[in-house]
Amino acid sequence: MPEERGLYPKQRIIDQLVYLGRLHGMSQVNARASAMEHLERFGLADRAKDHVEKLSLGNQQRVQIIAAVMAAPTLLVLDEPFSGLDPAAVDQMADVLREHTRRGVPILFSSHQLDLVDRLCDTLVILSDGRVVAAGTPDGLRGGAAVRHRLVLSSDAGWTRDRPGIHVADVEGSTAILEILTPGAERELLAEALRRSTVCSYAPIVPPLSEIYREVTA
Repeated sequence: MPEERGLYPKQRIIDQLVYLGRLHGMSQVNARASAMEHLERFGLADRAKDHVEKLSLGNQQRVQIIAAVMAAPTLLVLDEPFSGLDPAAVDQMADVLREHTRRGVPILFSSHQLDLVDRLCDTLVILSDGRVVAAGTPDGLRGGAAVRHRLVLSSDAGWTRDRPGIHVADVEGSTAILEILTPGAERELLAEALRRSTVCSYAPIVPPLSEIYREVTA
């Protein structure tokens, strides 16, 4: 599925989907049944006889997705498949892709929507200037990043800057972002925090893929 929509704007949706299904070797009956099933699923069954150009860009993207998956493909290659989709359509699309992967269909897709990449992909490849600069699972890529923790207190956290074995990356009011340099230093830090005030939370920070992307492409 290309990023730029490869649809015929002046053709009716159902006719176009049936035509594309026939190109994939489907019979007329099966192509129409599959097209209507997917149109129903994406909330477009009542628009089946509309011309593509009458649809919003998001709904055109839905039609293009249907064209890609309706013939039970053995492999899916998708370029920016979530472009223009609202959150509900993103969830529908994600469900469709998961159904295909559960049947053993490999899916390769490119996207700059890294939150969706993180949510859906088992393995990632990050490209910069046409070169592979990182590859692996989302957790594996995060493994190379510095582990930070967020400490939230009921009072000012500025005193954490002076603790041994701790690097304080940032302090804002009652919240401190920390890196543990010496194993065990966090226990002394938390003990001191409890003496001074209430510890509202202390938890590791999971870096978003956008942060990993910036690091490996810098």
